Amino acid sequence: MSDDKPTPNTDEPVTGAEVDKAAEIAAAKAKVAEEAPPKNPWEEKPVPPVHSDAMDDDDVVALEGLVVSADLFTGTVTATVEAEKILDVCRFLKEERGYAFLVDLTAIDWPEREEGRFDIIYWLHRHEDSKRLRLRAILAEDQAIESVESIWGAANWMEREVYDLFGVIFENHPGLERILTWEGFNGHPLRKDFPVEGIDTGAAIYPDVYPPGGGPIVADEGEGA
Repeated sequence: MSDDKPTPNTDEPVTGAEVDKAAEIAAAKAKVAEEAPPKNPWEEKPVPPVHSDAMDDDDVVALEGLVVSADLFTGTVTATVEAEKILDVCRFLKEERGYAFLVDLTAIDWPEREEGRFDIIYWLHRHEDSKRLRLRAILAEDQAIESVESIWGAANWMEREVYDLFGVIFENHPGLERILTWEGFNGHPLRKDFPVEGIDTGAAIYPDVYPPGGGPIVADEGEGA
């Protein structure tokens, strides 16, 4: 028995029903094309965003020399300021420029960078015109930075998270302690030299194996948990 499939006969005439069906499909496609809204210019011919200097931005100019550099990218200005002046810069931007909302505060780790290992990033929002401004301060690995919790209360837990995951110290924070891992956790998980496979943190359920400090803090005998 042969496994060959029968070859379709291409010499068979096309029926009127098939012609009508093809015409209906072509008409439907043409109608959709006519009714579809025109594409935006960036959809017709996408242009990748580019960086440009933003030292003439109104907020940067208002800071009167406190900005080291400013970059505009995808509609957002990133202003780099000296870490030692972050408190003055943030207070001015809130009180004089209307940035009442701290959207986020985080860090970026650049372990091989000579000018400083960490970028501390502040996302600010002004409700009046919905403008966002991004602040950047560069820190050496062993350098601390002033807490901005006194300016935006929302910075409290954000700074604790950066301290926990990157090891950055925020001076004058009202309660700088770990927030996602426990006190005594070994290392800072978002540093790029932290092993991808993780480390043995020394859980408290193995006190005979792991030394003190390797797991969660345990209350002394006689004290409440």
